[in-house]
Amino acid sequence: MNTITVKFFARLREQSGVDAMDLEIGDMTKLSELIAQLQDQHQDWTILQQKNLMAAVNHSMITDDCLLAAGDEVALFPPVTGG
Repeated sequence: MNTITVKFFARLREQSGVDAMDLEIGDMTKLSELIAQLQDQHQDWTILQQKNLMAAVNHSMITDDCLLAAGDEVALFPPVTGG
């Protein structure tokens, strides 16, 4: 198993009540699988169900099919709106 750190920002942090958590993932885990795992474990975190959820790994924006590796830092946040 591989350990990664998941950080939550904006409304995600507010709803989850945590800033960050360490998680164990399997080999060849995609971002979409990580989000599904979080949804299964924390069904009250409804904001994770947003289709336009944004993510970065090690400070680089990524897509749902990005493979995660041991030691990665995953940042999850809702879309940024401006105006």
